[in-house]
Amino acid sequence: MTSGPGTPTRTEPLTARMHKGLHRARIGVRKAGVDYFRGEGSDRFALVALLLAIPALAGGTLWRPEWLAPTALVLPVIAGGLLLRPANLLVLYGASAGALVVESALFGPYDEGPDRITPGTVLVVAAVGFFGLLIAQFRSRVGVPWRRGGTMLFDLRERIRVQSSLPKLPPGWHHEMALRPAGGQSFSGDFVVASRTHGGSILEVVLTDVSGKGMDAASRALLLSGAFGGLLGSLPPHAFLPAANGYLLRQDWDEGFATSIHLVLDLESGDYELLSAGHLPALQLSAGSGRWEEKSGEGPLLGVYDGAQFDPVKGTLRPGDVLMLFTDGLVEVNDRDIAEGIDRLTGEADRYVTTGFAGAAWHLIEAVAKDVNDDRALLLICRDA
Repeated sequence: MTSGPGTPTRTEPLTARMHKGLHRARIGVRKAGVDYFRGEGSDRFALVALLLAIPALAGGTLWRPEWLAPTALVLPVIAGGLLLRPANLLVLYGASAGALVVESALFGPYDEGPDRITPGTVLVVAAVGFFGLLIAQFRSRVGVPWRRGGTMLFDLRERIRVQSSLPKLPPGWHHEMALRPAGGQSFSGDFVVASRTHGGSILEVVLTDVSGKGMDAASRALLLSGAFGGLLGSLPPHAFLPAANGYLLRQDWDEGFATSIHLVLDLESGDYELLSAGHLPALQLSAGSGRWEEKSGEGPLLGVYDGAQFDPVKGTLRPGDVLMLFTDGLVEVNDRDIAEGIDRLTGEADRYVTTGFAGAAWHLIEAVAKDVNDDRALLLICRDA
């Protein structure tokens, strides 16, 4: 007699069933832990643990006050401010206040000897609890779960990073890209979106520099990268920048402009078009001459005025050629003009002509703009010799 699917047979060893049960239990505990720290689970476990910690600390204070001061009650209060909802936080505060009352009653009046519960002790615990409650209330008002504030920022950073990844190129081509936010932060106003269209034979890449820098520009960069990623490939190449310009105008931001450069590259022939919206020119290295040539389309900033036109410039990447796209953080510094910055960038890039540009994007940013307080992005498209 056969058993139904999913039910263990009599011949299945006991150890195998035990291993399956332990595996399911381990997966369940892991999922519960992930949900808890992402703010999607109940905080009941944390509340119970902190409530149990309060009598333990109070007992330690009564037993050895010279080792465990009465102000040790601020420890569960601080942890509660980070882990609990405001309602459960008030329960914890009530338990802490009760512990202080018990300690004060058992120790006696504070002016009759050392290790008593003084008014200063009460004020310290109350002040810490007050600020913890303010923080919890603020997170509740802005809609951020009690433990997920840091996780949301992590998710934001990862989404920007994933959206800025480039598709895999066919043999004979490779790319190098590096993004460096201002001030060593994790969020940048520079981003890249890319797509292979027409059966994979056309590579479209858009490098955008949003006004502002760091955290100020990160939220707008996330919104724009999602919108630009949706537009890229779904519109004809010459219609992308006008559509992006219209999208920025509809946002009506106080600081809503951006520069952008759009590369449309035929991966079979090497022919390309560059369309620019107020962006710095691209640089092409010719393998035959060993010189860098500026390639710049004509067009205004995105988000400035409606009906803007963007005129392309055409070129060809031959075997051994390199095309470099970058943002102004690499070449624009207060004490020098952009032409000087571009000369310095190409001078550093010449070091990689003989050895190849593998890993060069990160090193070029380190060489020319390591300590610049601005977002920096650099993209290299290389055709193998």
